[in-house]
Amino acid sequence: MSAGPSPDGQEFRAYVNAREDREILRFITCGSVDDGKSTLIGRLLYESRLVFQDQLARVEADSRRHGTQGDNLDLALLVDGLQAEREQGITIDVAYRTFSTARRSFIAADAPGHEQYTRNMATGASTADLAVVLIDARKGVLPQTCRHTTILSLLGVRRVILAINKMDLVDWSRDVYDGIAATFGDFAKRLDVTDVTCIPVSALTGDNVTGPSAAMDWYDGPPLLQALESADLTTGLQSGPFRMPVQWVNRPNAEFRGFAGTVASGQVHPGDPVLVCPSRKASVVERIVGPDGNLDRAGAGQAVTLTLADEIDVSRGDIIASIAEPPSLSDQFACHIVWMHETPLLPERPYLLKIGTRLAGAQVTAIKHRLNVDNLEHTAAKTLELNDIGYCNIGLDRKIAFDPYRELRETGGFILIDRYTHGTVGAGMIDFGLWRGSNLTPHQLAIDKPARAAQKNQKACVLWLTGLSGAGKSATANAVEKRLHAMGRHSYTLDGDNLRHGLTRDLGFTAADRVENVRRIAEVARLFVDAGLIVLVSVISPFRDERRMAREMMEEGEFIEVFVDCPIEVCEQRDPKGLYRKARAGEIGNFTGVDSPYEPPENPEIVLKTAEQGVDEVADQVVDYLRSRVDVA
Repeated sequence: MSAGPSPDGQEFRAYVNAREDREILRFITCGSVDDGKSTLIGRLLYESRLVFQDQLARVEADSRRHGTQGDNLDLALLVDGLQAEREQGITIDVAYRTFSTARRSFIAADAPGHEQYTRNMATGASTADLAVVLIDARKGVLPQTCRHTTILSLLGVRRVILAINKMDLVDWSRDVYDGIAATFGDFAKRLDVTDVTCIPVSALTGDNVTGPSAAMDWYDGPPLLQALESADLTTGLQSGPFRMPVQWVNRPNAEFRGFAGTVASGQVHPGDPVLVCPSRKASVVERIVGPDGNLDRAGAGQAVTLTLADEIDVSRGDIIASIAEPPSLSDQFACHIVWMHETPLLPERPYLLKIGTRLAGAQVTAIKHRLNVDNLEHTAAKTLELNDIGYCNIGLDRKIAFDPYRELRETGGFILIDRYTHGTVGAGMIDFGLWRGSNLTPHQLAIDKPARAAQKNQKACVLWLTGLSGAGKSATANAVEKRLHAMGRHSYTLDGDNLRHGLTRDLGFTAADRVENVRRIAEVARLFVDAGLIVLVSVISPFRDERRMAREMMEEGEFIEVFVDCPIEVCEQRDPKGLYRKARAGEIGNFTGVDSPYEPPENPEIVLKTAEQGVDEVADQVVDYLRSRVDVA
């Protein structure tokens, strides 16, 4: 079996040319594990005569080694390309396959069904025009079916083909088909997914995949391939407001300065007035440069370089937009977030947010509710776990240009990135901007930090003492402040236990509460530094991310991380408050070092070995550092 004519001569060139101008449908197959997604795409390729002889030979060999169909050809292996997938018989990553028919070209994304790989499915769905949701006729609508459909809805995929698969295993029963179609239809309507086409199929036998099924003569709708060929591709991107995120400033020489990117929506012509956001600088498009020279216009999906009539500052991450219909600007948003990492999302923990080509610092300031994907109920939540979907408020460290996701994916969708590992941990969809924060501006005071510090004849800074309970943080901070006081320096100690009686008394000891505890203490420490004081913070602060957040609140050189390094065995032997004993007995939960992790600093300014040195010795070490580095003498 081959994919078309021989690659020699005019016949092949005509074959290729005939396919170049066909419209392309991007679709994703999703659903629960073992619903038959890979087999379905394999069947589409096989029945459409789009498998090369060498591919077919390899699949025949792999079917004997890893196949699940006995002596028969296992068509799922046309898609499951990873060795681990073939050995386990599951799909792990999103597998992309392209094929075409006489009417249309297709890019098919086969998404994994296992719950632990839901984040991969969200990636594939983010660019899909249509989704094929598979359901095993024997099992009906499952939680993962609901989860995938919910994510499709959030990601703006409104056209769904419901392929009720494995009909051969339920004796081609119309009653089974009708029951599943009704259940799924009711769920989809609640998600505002109203364009649903239901098709009974058997990917294994080919019934209703590329042609009608004699075994299901009660079904008079289109087979799957025909439904894919006739699906409406109208997206409205060409008629939408002009948006082009700047990916690269193109400056090959002193005579040319252009701004390269892919048009996300709308159209642009030379002479069009445009706005550069978020700076809101106006100009006029002078030239549109494509791969082969100047263009008269550019539309959604085209990669071009624009030159502007004015010398204005434009950088990667900016958006060039229609001046008549500009994007919104804000640094705070209400949004949906799909959490994609084993480590929970914690409010106030610092992350990086990437939207288009723009990168910004971000914190989820509140989780309004978590969405129960089984019944779509809203439930209270303090964190989001792997695969949870939450409705959240999020704040950034700068204003960005955006459109609501429901209006434009490209400028309304974002990812969250872990600042420490740089891995993607979440995907988000902006609902609307929270304007109140954008209308607040800091009041400029007549007396500033340098003036306050100069009055005290010192340089303000924060000594952040971190370590396990019982390591000696409070004792060290107390001894250091006594020395500073004797030297005539102005200081204050923020002790974690003392603050728990006031500033943070409403917080517990969960990971989320610990993040908020450190955030509040860091905010107070910043105010004290602004007052010109030397601030000693004595708090376990177990997570690197929050200590990094505290550091970034201060100016360069103001944050001094002091690792009070003491083995947990020694801390337990000391156990001045009896906390370790209670934690080991199960009387205290979320205790750092016992059932809650401690992440030691990687590059602290000062390391104190309190198991080997006395309090006076380590206090002198800290003061000596201040004398040599911060000029407090």
